[in-house]
This record gives sequence, C-alpha cells and structure tokens, in this order.
Amino acid sequence: MNLLDQPIGQIACDIPGATALFHQHKLDFCCGGGKPLREAAAKKQVDAAALAQALLALAASQTRTAVDWRTASNDALIDHILTRYHARHREQLPELVRLARRVEAVHAERADCPHGLADLLAAMEQEMESHMQKEEQVLFPMLRQTSPQAVPGPISVMRFEHDQHGETLARLAALTHDFTPPAEACNTWRALYAGAAQLCEDLMQHIHLENNVLFLQRAPA
Repeated sequence: MNLLDQPIGQIACDIPGATALFHQHKLDFCCGGGKPLREAAAKKQVDAAALAQALLALAASQTRTAVDWRTASNDALIDHILTRYHARHREQLPELVRLARRVEAVHAERADCPHGLADLLAAMEQEMESHMQKEEQVLFPMLRQTSPQAVPGPISVMRFEHDQHGETLARLAALTHDFTPPAEACNTWRALYAGAAQLCEDLMQHIHLENNVLFLQRAPA
C-alpha cells in the first residue's frame, strides 16, 4: 500500500487511529484532507516515509473495531455528528470562555498570559453556533432526503466556513503555545489549555467527517 500519494483525509478514514498520528505531527486532515500525505508532511517538515511506515504498522496491528462511517447511511452519520460533536461543542465553548476570562483576569500582569484568548473563544462560540444551526436547520434535513450532489450550494458554504474554523484553530494553537501551559501554571490555566486542546481535536474530527465523508456520501438508500 503506497500511502504517500493518497489524500490525507482518505487515510484518516481508512486507518483507525491515524488521526492521532496526524494530531501528533500537526497535519491538517480535515480542511486540508485533499492533500496527499507527501505534500502535507512536507509542509510541516515531517518525514513522510517514516510517517507512512508508522501508519502501515498501525493498520497491520489492529483489528478494525471503529465504525466506518463511509458505509453508514446519511441519517446515521448525521445523528452521530449531532450527538457527538454539535452537543459537545455547545458544552465545551461556554466553559472555555469562562476559564479563559478567569485566567486573563488573575494573571493579567504576566508576560505569558494568553491575552485575547477569551475573546477568540467567545467569537468562536458565536461562529460555531451559527454554523451548526445552518447545518441543523438547512443542510442536514436536505441530506436526509437527497445526495450531496443535489445540494452543492449549501455544501460549498459549509466547506468555506470549515476553512474559517481551521484558521481559528491555528490562531488558538498559536495563542496557547500549542496548548502548553507554563510550568508553574495554576490548575485553572491547565484545565483551560487541556480543554482547548480537546476542542481542537474534536472540531478537526467533526470537520473531517463532514468534508471527507458526509459531503461525499451516496444518496440514502
């Protein structure tokens, strides 16, 4: 199996656990899922051949227990996205905003205080809520009835907004030094960065399932 020229989003679908390796190397498998592994790795100065070998080893070492959402119905995948990701983001973001405002208030005098993080997360909360409502009220009902090929307009809007979410995640990672708190950070600061890292991982997986699976799915049976 030659993985180097395969799209990174396809690999994320094909090999359970591949997304953890991609997170480790900061490779964008959601918005950038169409790029070949070779190109995505080169952009991050990652050894593509070594990563491909690690992915092959991962595939060989496991029995496939994860759900392959490419074989699921639109209804099943949409239900999963709603319960696993939409509901989760609505829990995550308000709490992260609260934690960030607390950290910025208590540690405002520190040079390494993440000034502006609370505002970034609050803006992200608004953008995500608007995006999820468009999916829940417009796009998802359409996809329960027809194929993605029949609704290219709404899908293109969602893909564009996904790209914007990806840019926001990049700013989030930069502002938090890749979610690494200072050595002497308080528990609130550590919880904030741990939660932000989880949000990043969840949102990338969420976008991946939509961009690389749902938006390419066959029509419902």
